[in-house]
Amino acid sequence: MTFRNIITASAITLAGMLAATAGQAQEATRHTLKVGTLRCNVSAGLGEIIMSTRDMNCRFQPSRGRSEVYVGTIRRYGLDIGVTTRGVLLWSVMAEQRGTRTGLLAGEYDGVSAEATVGVGLGANALIGGSNRSISLQPVSVQGQVGLNLAAGVAQLTLASVQRRR
Repeated sequence: MTFRNIITASAITLAGMLAATAGQAQEATRHTLKVGTLRCNVSAGLGEIIMSTRDMNCRFQPSRGRSEVYVGTIRRYGLDIGVTTRGVLLWSVMAEQRGTRTGLLAGEYDGVSAEATVGVGLGANALIGGSNRSISLQPVSVQGQVGLNLAAGVAQLTLASVQRRR
């Protein structure tokens, strides 16, 4: 298979995964409201074919109130081949309630993930979880990163609140 064929196949795979991701996120947020934005700085990574793990430092900016800091790990299960530098993920945070409480986003999330990188690349992760699976994280912008990578599969995210000492 030529490099051009690999890129074409990667683009088709990514398009299909992004379509599935959008459908899942749309269904999950039918009765929810946007309560803020979550921005995560993701560590560099090496795809391990079946699974990859990356650490994240995140900041949640609620629609009202003070921002909160979270640390987390995102794991991908499925195809993940390649190497990437650090990246940024940006999500709209959707919840069934209007208000937010401290530590609202802490918990486990899962969903669909897709990414393709040749030089500068794109990826998206739509995730559902948190307290009673009542939080939906919808990609605001696709993930930006640099490297050579192809990934598609299931994503699992763990977030823990980092309380500031006063």
